[in-house]
Amino acid sequence: MRRSAALASVTMTAVLALTACGGGGGATPAGNGAGNGSGASGGTAVKGGTVRVLANADFSHLDPARGWDGGVNNFYRLIYRGLTTFGAGPGKEGTKVVADLATDTGTPSDDHKTWTYTLKDNLFFEDGTPITSEAVKFGASRAFDAEAGIGSPYGKILLDAPKDYKGPYESGDLDTIETPDAKTVVFHLKKSYPDFSSALTQPNFIPFPKGTGAGAAFDAKPIASGPYKVESYKRNASLKLVRNPQWKAETDTVRKALPDAFEWTFGLDPATIDERMLAGQGDDADAITGIIQSATVARAQAPQIKSRTLSGLTGCTTYMSLNMTKKNLDDVRVRQAINHAVNKDTVVAGMGGSTLAAKGTAVQPPTIAGRVDYDPYPYNLDTAKKLLADAGLANGFSLTLDTRPVPKMQAVAVAIQEALKQVNIDVKINNIDTSTFYEVIGTPAQQHDAAITGWCPDWASGATFLPPLFDGRNITAKGNQNLAQIDDKAINAKIDEIGAMPDVAQANAAYGELDKEIMKQAPMVPLAYEKVVTITGSNVAGAYLSDAFSGGIDLVSVGLAKPTK
Repeated sequence: MRRSAALASVTMTAVLALTACGGGGGATPAGNGAGNGSGASGGTAVKGGTVRVLANADFSHLDPARGWDGGVNNFYRLIYRGLTTFGAGPGKEGTKVVADLATDTGTPSDDHKTWTYTLKDNLFFEDGTPITSEAVKFGASRAFDAEAGIGSPYGKILLDAPKDYKGPYESGDLDTIETPDAKTVVFHLKKSYPDFSSALTQPNFIPFPKGTGAGAAFDAKPIASGPYKVESYKRNASLKLVRNPQWKAETDTVRKALPDAFEWTFGLDPATIDERMLAGQGDDADAITGIIQSATVARAQAPQIKSRTLSGLTGCTTYMSLNMTKKNLDDVRVRQAINHAVNKDTVVAGMGGSTLAAKGTAVQPPTIAGRVDYDPYPYNLDTAKKLLADAGLANGFSLTLDTRPVPKMQAVAVAIQEALKQVNIDVKINNIDTSTFYEVIGTPAQQHDAAITGWCPDWASGATFLPPLFDGRNITAKGNQNLAQIDDKAINAKIDEIGAMPDVAQANAAYGELDKEIMKQAPMVPLAYEKVVTITGSNVAGAYLSDAFSGGIDLVSVGLAKPTK
């Protein structure tokens, strides 16, 4: 998925895509004992009943090769299984990579370019077809299909494949994924990748029966391998999941699958969702939703509501990119001055206050393994003015800031504008329509001086944070994520060095240090780590916020305290 915080904030009122910024080592609910099986009512989730989800907008795609954002990835775990997945639990429990369809997290070759997995026994798709190594191979090869493979990039990035390979529908089998028998699958990678078991948590590695899913078939009717299957789906209106009888609980250590069903209602006005969740009447006692609006947060502090409120950091970083190819911004002193001049307190206030955001300092959010807590550019106007004077810009200059016409982003843009005015930098706010914002800022030829955007990790590692944003070899004419357009040989070499480290923990610690080295060049201004605040129904139990899914409620564990038919 495009794990941009700003991207997800477009949809976060929709489907629990609560991506906007970083997590704090465990999104802790306010007063409902998350992580110990108890829900907002203080009871334990038990089997049965229907969990209802109130949403503003539909999922991006039901096809996991196409969809890729925090909300839909969370949803996918109800109907799909992969070789590996994330654990179930708040904090670090929810970012731990564990075996799912596989018996373990894989056996690598000495150079970590070849990975072997063995499937568990008694695995079946919803139609009774066995889940075999051939199905794993077929599902992974769909990432190369021009039409379907538009989601997570890790299949195309990592799997060794002929340059002219165009997916299974057009090119047939991918021979670099071997299937020596029905339960063994061997992946050959383009390069050494010690953290491949983490990459396999991504949705484009989900298996399917060979030959299925051509066109947009799975967007209408998925083939389930998880505990639930789609009973009915009306795009932009409703979605109902019921139990998949072919799923065997004894093969699954992650999914509790307590509810009998899940029912989504799409297209609801966010204010209406908040009012319904506050009231909690009738079926809404069994409901969950995404992030509530900032205007509702104060009302959620009432004692009878607070006991069923969940809050915590999401796991992403909202930031302002600084385009290093532009005049003035090509001077590191100017970029450092801007970092010192931006008042993070006013940014947080613009995002709704400390209940909804924390000040950003490092590039990586607090949920990232190995992340270093440091603040290289504390707010200091005198330091900023001196740096600008040293750069010959004491009288200031003008820059254009790209953002979206969304109230929260407008408030952040104004906070930056007012802050930089104090050091004689005139900020011109350029609003780009939300539907084309990421396309525009991801096209260097259309990019301006700066942009307010964000980034979320695909798993809790610097590998999914720093290389996409700062590896100069990743700069592309379209779909560019390196918005600073930084291309530093030393940084590129360090990224290669860390990527080849066989010890993943050592690599993550090295990424934490690289974070500091990158920020010496000030290619961006870390603005905030946004927070989730959401309300659960009074009968909802077992709910906690997952750091793996952008702070959304982990759907595989949620249930009801007192199920009704």
